[in-house]
Amino acid sequence: MRYEIIDNSLFINNRKNFLDRVDKNSASVFVSNEFMPTNADETLHFVQNTNLLYLTGIDQEDTFLILAPNFPDKKMREILFIKETSEEIAIWEGNKFTKEEARKISGIETVMWNNNFKNVLDLILAQTESIYLEKNEHIRSSTKIETPQDRFLNEIKIYYPTYKIKRSYPILSDLRMIKNETEVDLIQKACDITEKGFRRVLSYIKPNIWEYDVEAEFIHEFIKNKSKGFAYQPIIASGINACSLHYNTNNSVCKSGDLILMDVAAEYSNYKSDMTRTIPVDGKFTKRQLEIYNAVLNVKNKATNILRPGITINEYHKEVGKIMESELIEIKLLDKHDVKKQNPKNPLFKKYFMHGTSHHLGLDVHDVGNFYVDLSPGNVFTVEPGIYIREENLGVRLEDNILVREDKNINLMGGIPIYPEEIEELMNK
Repeated sequence: MRYEIIDNSLFINNRKNFLDRVDKNSASVFVSNEFMPTNADETLHFVQNTNLLYLTGIDQEDTFLILAPNFPDKKMREILFIKETSEEIAIWEGNKFTKEEARKISGIETVMWNNNFKNVLDLILAQTESIYLEKNEHIRSSTKIETPQDRFLNEIKIYYPTYKIKRSYPILSDLRMIKNETEVDLIQKACDITEKGFRRVLSYIKPNIWEYDVEAEFIHEFIKNKSKGFAYQPIIASGINACSLHYNTNNSVCKSGDLILMDVAAEYSNYKSDMTRTIPVDGKFTKRQLEIYNAVLNVKNKATNILRPGITINEYHKEVGKIMESELIEIKLLDKHDVKKQNPKNPLFKKYFMHGTSHHLGLDVHDVGNFYVDLSPGNVFTVEPGIYIREENLGVRLEDNILVREDKNINLMGGIPIYPEEIEELMNK
């Protein structure tokens, strides 16, 4: 691991909070992700199941977890199964966790090699009535492949058909919405690394460089600071490219007179940050660019203030829509008379601002959570308004990561330059 070992009290408390919500005479089983194949004998970089990470901290394939809070043998109430290492595996793949390392990371005393998993599962289930299993139920998930969690769920239905199957996802989704102090510190570390990358590119960007040149500068700085890399596929979009919300080919020339929108951020210890900044390629905003930029900045600042406990995200998005509407009228992209006659189900501001303003942030960039419950202290959200004017080859988005507090929110990206005069000064040093 590149990052420092996290205090295992995080995972011990996470398991306790989870078990407080399950039926006592039950077993909960979690399965790691696996390497995803590409072509020939190649695979993608391993990405762990974030629910398993949340409960154990184990960032390694072929890992299983059984939690059985009422099992008669107390040593068997938490069991972690990991891949048995060997000299041959060490030669070909590098070191895997020893049992002692896994104990230290997870805080779980009973650690076994995973070839014992099936027999132990039979033993545990003989003393339980229901099984909590997980499946990716994220509202935005659209995957069509069978995941290891899907496969395990199907196997349980076949081999243990008389057991009552319950869902662990709603419990974990609810728990993961509230970040504790350790989690906030890890997200802050990811934000700090992102800041270093942004400050690096401010002194690098100039006319006629390529978008992928900028991407390379970011990844250099991220990895140098113990990040595994990008928290998500980076968007480096100059000119008209900024008006395509998920543009990420990053293969155009950055031309003088254009803006460049950069939606790019680092992860740290699997916790994500999510930043967007928009800057002038040649280091100076034009009058029109500045007008649009300040409108977006105004929306972002006002949106941050209304992101508060007691409001739901859906209610919040409606309030932000009204703020954006007002700004678009001010800069004459909308006419107030047309706005009065608009269809409220399809407001006119969506022509220029067509996406949501905020989402949960944590172990996943679009972290798990419920948009219909009131916000609570400990939630971490993005705030990312934008204005996109295709006919002017102009797109501006600004994004910070906000920790919701009872009294005053904390901007975890408060150190990252965002005001136009600050950006111009740093670019022209």
